[in-house]
Amino acid sequence: MLTLRHVSKEYRTGLLVVPVLDNISLSIAAGEFCALTGPSGSGKTTLMNLIGLLDRPSRGEVEIAGRSTKQMTLDQIALTRNVMLGFVFQSFHLLSTATALDNVGLPLLYRGLPIGERRRRATAVLERVGLSHRQNHRPDELSGGQRQRVAIARALVTEPRLLLADEPTGNLDSRSADEVMALFLELNRDLGLTSIIVTHDPSIAARCPRRIVMRDGRIFDDNHGELREYAR
Repeated sequence: MLTLRHVSKEYRTGLLVVPVLDNISLSIAAGEFCALTGPSGSGKTTLMNLIGLLDRPSRGEVEIAGRSTKQMTLDQIALTRNVMLGFVFQSFHLLSTATALDNVGLPLLYRGLPIGERRRRATAVLERVGLSHRQNHRPDELSGGQRQRVAIARALVTEPRLLLADEPTGNLDSRSADEVMALFLELNRDLGLTSIIVTHDPSIAARCPRRIVMRDGRIFDDNHGELREYAR
């Protein structure tokens, strides 16, 4: 599903070059559930941005579903993001004036689908995440955990092949965080949805079957291949 080959990323400010990622090679198979973890400044968010095609590597190659993104145009990258990828963020990024239903259906607007079809599909995924009874509520009428479920539903409505979540439990209390993680694991199990979660929380990382630990812009540890039981 995802392959990175010798990926490096650096930023330039005048004559100053700041290295962030250093020669990362990584492969994630379809259906895997991975935590990307490590201390602040280790490069995990930068790596997630490259995987999500929100930025380009300085060197190396990112391949998604067998297709290299190296020579893609901006339009091709935007299309790949819309068709292949789903995003969930720590701060939800919901439209405050729109209902849960219309927030979820928003990505389908960019596909040119009529409002009736957008709402039909949005209703189905809201039911999938257990929020069909709150579909006509705005974000300020929902709890933090419910807002994140709406954000997850929005990521699912395009039927992505790869789900990327950046600190999805960071703004939640422990009970809501546990419920959201249980939902991610359920979606992975029931839909076979390849998922990568960036987290600094060891308890969240411990629930992911595969844990990739970053340090100083490199992969420090990867338990890939180990068979263990994790609490769900």
